Amino acid sequence: MSAKTVNGPGGKKPASAATNLIAGGGAGMMEALVCHPLDTIKVRMQLSRRARAPGAKKRGFVTTGMEIVKRETPLGLYKGLGAVLTGIVPKMAIRFTSYEWYKQLLAGEGGQVTNRGTFLAGLAAGVTEAVAVVTPMEVIKIRLQAQHHSMADPLDIPKYRNAAHALYTVVREEGFGALYRGVSLTALRQGTNQAVNFTAYSQFRAWLQTYQGKTDLPSWQTSLIGLVSGAMGPLSNAPIDTIKTRLQKTPAEPGDTALGRITKIAGDMWKQEGTRSFYKGITPRIMRVAPGQAVTFTVYEYLKGILERKRDMLEGGKYEE
Repeated sequence: MSAKTVNGPGGKKPASAATNLIAGGGAGMMEALVCHPLDTIKVRMQLSRRARAPGAKKRGFVTTGMEIVKRETPLGLYKGLGAVLTGIVPKMAIRFTSYEWYKQLLAGEGGQVTNRGTFLAGLAAGVTEAVAVVTPMEVIKIRLQAQHHSMADPLDIPKYRNAAHALYTVVREEGFGALYRGVSLTALRQGTNQAVNFTAYSQFRAWLQTYQGKTDLPSWQTSLIGLVSGAMGPLSNAPIDTIKTRLQKTPAEPGDTALGRITKIAGDMWKQEGTRSFYKGITPRIMRVAPGQAVTFTVYEYLKGILERKRDMLEGGKYEE
């Protein structure tokens, strides 16, 4: 089993928390702006019940996207973006900072981290971000994305006007705990996503560095391995994401337990819509997550490189006459 050192390529020390905050936050904002429309299409497909109606024609992701634009204007594709942008900086900061911290905990003698250690560090980082940021952010985002109102018609007033109003309304009507509806599924999804993502990315990166004999990869190669590694997570946990989306979309009934609701949703999907319903939205999800990871890793590595060079210059300046 191959191993890598926590100090990274060339013996560099791990990025600081401030570097992860700035580089991760910048990468996350760029990812959200570029890829959010695909996430909205994915959510609409996962919430669709068209498969229940006999003879109903199924809509693909292109048709779904065109329908949103036609009925709700192109801005409809960006519903829920405010909730995403609000949470993306802490989410990415927590992801990269906690990943590096868990990697150091799992490192052996000499700072070596095995592929198993990388997998576990990614798993733990995904669970951490899910509990700290992602679950509340997704509850609000999904409530906004699920609304079918036209953003061009001022008389078509939705229940949730924006992210802040949705947050206030959900907490007022359903309690603070509603923000953590589906936290177990979100943690499972994020954990498996980041475990697969970081392991694949680290391995591909190490192979390219060894093959080319250099530690710094060009941006196009970083984008390519980010794209490939990013596609692996959604393929491994699509049913979890679909059930989670439906769970977070609607308020809980009095007396319902989380396990009971998850079981009921999964059972209803199986009986009424078939096994394919668990993979609704998989195409736009891969098209959302894979390019998103390509953007994230490319921008993150670029910004981190700039910040680390600045740090090295400042540290070197301490010893100059």
